[in-house]
Amino acid sequence: MILFTKLLLAHLIGDFILQPNKWVADKEKKKEKSIYLYLHTALHLALILLFVAKTDFIIYGVLLAVSHGIIDLIKLKFQKKKTKRIWFSVDQLMHLLMIFIIVLVYNNTSIDFQNLNSNIWIFITGIVLLTKPTSIIIKNIISIWTPESKNKEDNSLQNAGNYIGILERLFVFCFIITNHFEAIGFLLAAKSIFRFGDLKEAKDRKLTEYVLIGTLLSFGIAILAGLVVEFFTRISFS
Repeated sequence: MILFTKLLLAHLIGDFILQPNKWVADKEKKKEKSIYLYLHTALHLALILLFVAKTDFIIYGVLLAVSHGIIDLIKLKFQKKKTKRIWFSVDQLMHLLMIFIIVLVYNNTSIDFQNLNSNIWIFITGIVLLTKPTSIIIKNIISIWTPESKNKEDNSLQNAGNYIGILERLFVFCFIITNHFEAIGFLLAAKSIFRFGDLKEAKDRKLTEYVLIGTLLSFGIAILAGLVVEFFTRISFS
């Protein structure tokens, strides 16, 4: 299980944290001719080998990194403007499937769930998942409902909503890990109070529903991530 966690962490960092928008735009434009496609693949290989740090895993790491590049290229070749959301989901599922297969093969078709003596990897993976990766996932899910803004003047801070979402998910994650579930309700209530004024002033039902969906998705993913991390760390101590 710890191998899967390390590979998932490498994927999250390589695909979301260390991949600038400039790389994404260049890959979408030039596809296989983009140098960033190969830099992205090499970055994944470096992260995999760094996190796993086993000489007998090198060939598996190369295979996983190459498969990552191929999957990305397939997505770039076939996605259209209207199908980007679908191909994003397919792309991520294929990456996760390849990680799972590599783990099965390397561990001789079995994953040792008892070998969870490095809980730090599980915690780090959960935290990284709840930052930019979850922001992108939520944005991708609710993009089909994005309401048109009737207010031409936007006085909000740049990317403030994104950072607020990340912080609230990390708070929820910490509350679950420390077994303070009641604090989640307090956090949700506090956000609702602050948001109520904006939504009331906007008088836009679509905007209200859009914000509500995003908030529930954000809290839901954070709660699920916290419960999963808490479950696996509890197994390792039993």
